[in-house]
Amino acid sequence: MSEKVGFVTMGEVKGIMENIPELGVGMLGYAFMGKAHTNAYKKYPYIFWPPVAIPKLVAICGRNEKAVKEAMVRYGYEKYYTDWREMIEDPAVQILDNNSPNYLHAEPSILALERGKNVLCEKPLAGDAQEAKKMWEAAKKSKAKAMVNFNYRFVPALRLAKEFISSGKLGEIYHFRAQYLQEWIMDPDFPIVWRLDKSTAGSGALGDLGAHIIDLARFLVGEITTVSALTRTFIKERKTVEDPNKKVPVTVDDAFVAIVEFEGGAIGTLEASRFCAGRKNYQYIEINGSRGSIRFNLERLNELEVYLVGEEPKIFQGFQDALITESFHPFYEYWWPQGHIIGWEHTFVHTVAHFLDAIVNNKDIAPYGATFEDGYRCALICDTILQAAESGRREIVPRD
Repeated sequence: MSEKVGFVTMGEVKGIMENIPELGVGMLGYAFMGKAHTNAYKKYPYIFWPPVAIPKLVAICGRNEKAVKEAMVRYGYEKYYTDWREMIEDPAVQILDNNSPNYLHAEPSILALERGKNVLCEKPLAGDAQEAKKMWEAAKKSKAKAMVNFNYRFVPALRLAKEFISSGKLGEIYHFRAQYLQEWIMDPDFPIVWRLDKSTAGSGALGDLGAHIIDLARFLVGEITTVSALTRTFIKERKTVEDPNKKVPVTVDDAFVAIVEFEGGAIGTLEASRFCAGRKNYQYIEINGSRGSIRFNLERLNELEVYLVGEEPKIFQGFQDALITESFHPFYEYWWPQGHIIGWEHTFVHTVAHFLDAIVNNKDIAPYGATFEDGYRCALICDTILQAAESGRREIVPRD
């Protein structure tokens, strides 16, 4: 029994694709996040079919010419730049994807918005709230779209948690508690890097890890109004890469803990540390309400533990572990059959899908995506946590 062999002509391909616009991407940064973001742009068009746009990998930028040229070849960009200003002025670049170190988030993003280019910026939005506010103001003035890559908003289980809370399934929210724990800088011989320098990072575990759980607290429960906090730097000096015999101060926090109060009356705890032996990328969230509770663990990101008061059958007296991989769960219509899990990288694909849809169809980034205002509000809370840790008092989060 023979089967039909089919061919698609170039004309037919053109016919299929002619109504799908291209959007030129200029990538600022080529390391960890550059790889994650590029992977998302390349996966997006065939996973979210039909795509609203085809991301075109126009240019990638970095200071180290040898490294950025290699990244261009590795990732499939058309050209490279060593000056981000030149890349932003490139007429083929319509999106600035800014995953550079924190100190380079503001100036390139603001320039891109002034030039009418859409901006996807890594978190935290800036080194402090003052800088973040300038970015938000630039976004308000621009007709382009601006989004912060708080990618955990796009975890299917957390999106389902958002639906639970918004629909009232958990009732009145009483508690929010979250931890984000890693171990990667515990070795005293680990050298100083930009993430350990306040001038380039803004803060330590607070901005690196804490920003994520602060954003999720706002996303899921609401605005934080007051904070009390402690911060700690466990290793106060580290050697330099250039000279192992020379040590320089570590000027950011290694860990923080905070007690927070929400506008709606809930109370919460936030904790982040890069000094937790055995914790590779552990993020834990629990929310308790009058009608139920939910728990989430990033290391098991396809699962959501749920307890709803009064749910049948009565045999279940505690949490039930739900596998969030059915076609009716958030995002899974685009992926695999039920039970076939997705991973951390796919949160970036979801982020890109949301961002491109907002650009092409002129949709709002909010409420599911993080706007530059969200990035600013998160930065305000980070600054207030540092203020509370220094003062030893409960501090009010500014409203403006």
